[in-house]
Amino acid sequence: MKILVTGGSGFVGTNLIRHLLATTEHSVLNLDKLSYAANPRSLADLVAHPRYRFSQTDITDVSTLRTHFAEFQPDWIIHLAAETHVDRSIDTPATFVQSNVCGTFALLEATRTHFANLGSTARENFRLLHVSTDEVYGSLSPDATAVNTAQAYAPRSPYAASKAAADHLARAWAHTYGLPVIVSTCSNNYGPYQFPEKLIPLALMKALHGEPIPVYGTGENRRDWLHVADHVAALTAILHRGKIGETYHIGSGTELPNIDLVRQLCALLDELRPRSDGVSYAEQIRFVTDRPGHDLRYALDTSQTRDALNWAPRYSLSDGLRQTLQWYLDNLAWWQPLLKHGDALRRLGTTIVPQ
Repeated sequence: MKILVTGGSGFVGTNLIRHLLATTEHSVLNLDKLSYAANPRSLADLVAHPRYRFSQTDITDVSTLRTHFAEFQPDWIIHLAAETHVDRSIDTPATFVQSNVCGTFALLEATRTHFANLGSTARENFRLLHVSTDEVYGSLSPDATAVNTAQAYAPRSPYAASKAAADHLARAWAHTYGLPVIVSTCSNNYGPYQFPEKLIPLALMKALHGEPIPVYGTGENRRDWLHVADHVAALTAILHRGKIGETYHIGSGTELPNIDLVRQLCALLDELRPRSDGVSYAEQIRFVTDRPGHDLRYALDTSQTRDALNWAPRYSLSDGLRQTLQWYLDNLAWWQPLLKHGDALRRLGTTIVPQ
């Protein structure tokens, strides 16, 4: 199979492409515009791989997309390209609308042209996997049950709204134009190759630099934490065994407050890289003013995915955090250059100003 991956140089994309090339015989074309959060070095060792191709491409450019489709002739598409950081979406919502909404529209239009030109067998096997987020469902109360795929959307941040809009476009193009679309919705990912603006690598790098480790509000906001390797395994299962038109929830089922996650991370760092003064990294934790509109809780009901695809996460949170922290400690050469990016460790989303 030939698989076109959008956003393949980002966090999930990097892990997905590595998984596909290591465990399958599929060929992969990675289209990525290489924004600040994409890192070409993440896949540098695959440049000469016979089944891997890369093109620096902005997916909002439908003409260039159509050229790539005509040349590569993909059998499957995995749409990962997106702006993803909620804080950044508060400061620059236009960027999120452009990338997540307009980019998805352009991809769907290029896919529609490509699909119309396929033969009957290729059309039968073709599929587009559109990857979304649990944030489209909005905030849950502490005692609410995990949401299933029938839950109404209620996005509450510019990021979540842009992803919800993209989801609606994908489903509309499936219904109106007959595109074979599958939607996956995942919880908070963590693992190797994640840009340091996200909570786990941010806390790690703040800790190692002796800086305050910021926790929003009282730290009681709850998230379900999914190791990226488990997410990638689920995406692969959906491609091979998923049903056209379905939505699949992907999560670990391990929820905990952000403050508990950070304390667990600090305890692991105390073991793996103790401070020279013997003090716990937890002493660096500081509560800071909450994010505007910070959702309290997300939780996905993943029973359908587990039953239909015979999939389940392999990583417990404790094992996954240990593996992740050890990877960052062993790969300073990957993440230290990222700190030169002006926003890497700086808080965003605190000032709401007109665009």
